[in-house]
Amino acid sequence: MKQKRMTIIALVCGVACAACVALFMGSVQSQAAQERAQSLARYGGEQVEVCVASRDIAAGETLDASSVETKLWVSGLLPDEAMLKGENVLGQTATTSIFKGEVIVAKRFQKHASDLDIPAGLQAVSVPVKAVQAVGGNISQGMRVNVYSTGDAATTKLVSDALVLDSSVGEAESLSSSNAGWITLAVEPGRVQEIVAASSKTSLYFVIPGEQSEQDAVSSESKARSQADGASKPDASSSAQQSAAAQQSSSARQSRSTNERTQGSQSKEKADD
Repeated sequence: MKQKRMTIIALVCGVACAACVALFMGSVQSQAAQERAQSLARYGGEQVEVCVASRDIAAGETLDASSVETKLWVSGLLPDEAMLKGENVLGQTATTSIFKGEVIVAKRFQKHASDLDIPAGLQAVSVPVKAVQAVGGNISQGMRVNVYSTGDAATTKLVSDALVLDSSVGEAESLSSSNAGWITLAVEPGRVQEIVAASSKTSLYFVIPGEQSEQDAVSSESKARSQADGASKPDASSSAQQSAAAQQSSSARQSRSTNERTQGSQSKEKADD
């Protein structure tokens, strides 16, 4: 009898709980419907299908059916240039990252022109650097620098008079010795691989050369030309010494030949006697 009573009480409690849950769910759904109605009334009641990223999409990735889905979206809440048709999205290459659930817009596929003014015949290469390696963070766009590579074995000059296209080492967050900035240089194509390899294996130091006066520049150029001319033309004194040595050698050979003929004649006379 007691067990039967407990069973009835349990059933009543179960039904009551189920009714409470049902009432709660109904209240939640009613509230959601009410909020949706208010939202539609506020932003416009029209809904359209729009392309949405179904997963995170990295920059440079080509969109396919697995990365795009369509969802209903309130037209008044759509961002500018939202993509409405899947055929306009599939096969496109993202130029920036697109996150899951984000409405796909046309600007995510726009190619941005480079802000770097790269001189003709040169290439831009960026290398990591700390402020202490970049003259205390005093290197900025437009400067000319010399680049040195230093390691355990030796220090080598990699590049002379390289143009700085851009730099972050002057920014506040890069001044700490623990934070690395970057410097972008314009270099010859054949030097890119060497610079990249050196930046990964050694430490790069950037040096700002002092300004050279016009007189010093002319003097240096004249000295360089003189050395080049000296390397290409034989020295006059050296040529004279070589000529004198050749004459002495010829005279010695002639004297030796004369002595041999005299000795031969004397020997023949003695034999006749």
